[in-house]
Amino acid sequence: MTAARLRLGAAGEERAAAWYVAQGYTIVARNWRCREGEIDLICARGRTLVFCEVKTRSSLAYGHPAEAVTPTKQRRLRTLARVWLADQDGPVRADAIRFDVAAVLPGSVDVIEAAF
Repeated sequence: MTAARLRLGAAGEERAAAWYVAQGYTIVARNWRCREGEIDLICARGRTLVFCEVKTRSSLAYGHPAEAVTPTKQRRLRTLARVWLADQDGPVRADAIRFDVAAVLPGSVDVIEAAF
């Protein structure tokens, strides 16, 4: 991956995190990694825990960013969420767990809550 693409992705994740904070969420973790992969953002508000996949594009030339979250990626994120939950020192107090997709384009952050 080129340095420019890495910068674009990092900037998109920063914008998505800012969106969550503006909506009253706390960022629990960013770019959490394990052997199975990476979770871009883990956020909490009240007793709701959100696992978010961030997709950033510089244009719509290759489609909307959210379209890149395929069923395979969805399954992987669910697996990663289970690993993260199991990896916590104590019980995680959440009444609801949600999987969001943040689609970031120049000038917009579109968060699809409960995307899958």
